[in-house]
Amino acid sequence: MPEFRLEVRLIPPSPEGSVPESSPVDGLKILRLLRRVDLFLQKMKIPEPAAEQMSGKMAPYDVLVMTLLSLRTKDAVTLPASQRLFEKAPDILSLSRMEISDIESLIFPVGFYRTKAKTIKTIAQRVLEESGGKIPDTLEGLLRLPGVGLKTANLVLTVGFEKEGFCVDIHVHRILNRWGVIRSKTPDDTYHLVDPVLPRKWKRRANALLVSFGQHLCRPVSPFCSRCPLLADCDRIEVDKHR
Repeated sequence: MPEFRLEVRLIPPSPEGSVPESSPVDGLKILRLLRRVDLFLQKMKIPEPAAEQMSGKMAPYDVLVMTLLSLRTKDAVTLPASQRLFEKAPDILSLSRMEISDIESLIFPVGFYRTKAKTIKTIAQRVLEESGGKIPDTLEGLLRLPGVGLKTANLVLTVGFEKEGFCVDIHVHRILNRWGVIRSKTPDDTYHLVDPVLPRKWKRRANALLVSFGQHLCRPVSPFCSRCPLLADCDRIEVDKHR
C-alpha cells in the first residue's frame, strides 16, 4: 500500500525559460508574474502544495486512481477511501478483477462513487488489454482513458511520472483570470490558452506556484490583496471583497 505522509518542502527557485514571441496571450507578462510569485513564496517560506510533495513517492497507478476519486470530493474523504481500495487492489490487475459493487463499497462516500467505480474498473481492464498493465506515460495516451481529462492526465504525468506538464486546477484557472492576463470560462480553456506560451520548464512549476499562492494569499473569497506583491499589476477580476 502506498505511503501518504507528506514532508513539507519549500518551493525551490524556478528555472529560466523563454516565451514564444507571437501569441494571443501575453506570455511574457504571465512569466513575469509567476517569477514574482515565486520570490514571494520563497520569502514567506510557504510550502509546496500537497500534490507536489507527493511527486516521486507514488506510482502512476496510485496517482491516477486517487485523482479520479478526488474529483468533486474533499481530501478528508478521498484519502481514506483510496487507502481502503488500495488495500484490496494494490495494482491494475487486482482492480480489474474486482466486482464493481465491491469497489463501490470501498470508495463510498466519495462523490459519484458508483460512476467512479465503473470508470476505474474500465480503465484497469483497458490498460491491461491495450498496454500490458502499464499506465500510459504520455498526455495523448492518458486522455484516451475513460474519465481522464486534462487536469487528471497532467497530474499523473507530473506527480506519477515526474515529467513536465501543465496541470490547470481551479486555483490556476481562477488566478490567471483574476490577474486579467487571460479570459477563459473553464480550466480546460485556460490550459489551451496558456500551455502554448509557457516555457517547458515552467509548465509544472506554474501549478505548484499558483496552487500555493491561491491557498495562502489569493483565495477564492476575500483574498488578501493588502498583502499581495502583485496588487499593482492585478486587475482583480470578479473580486467583490478583499482583505
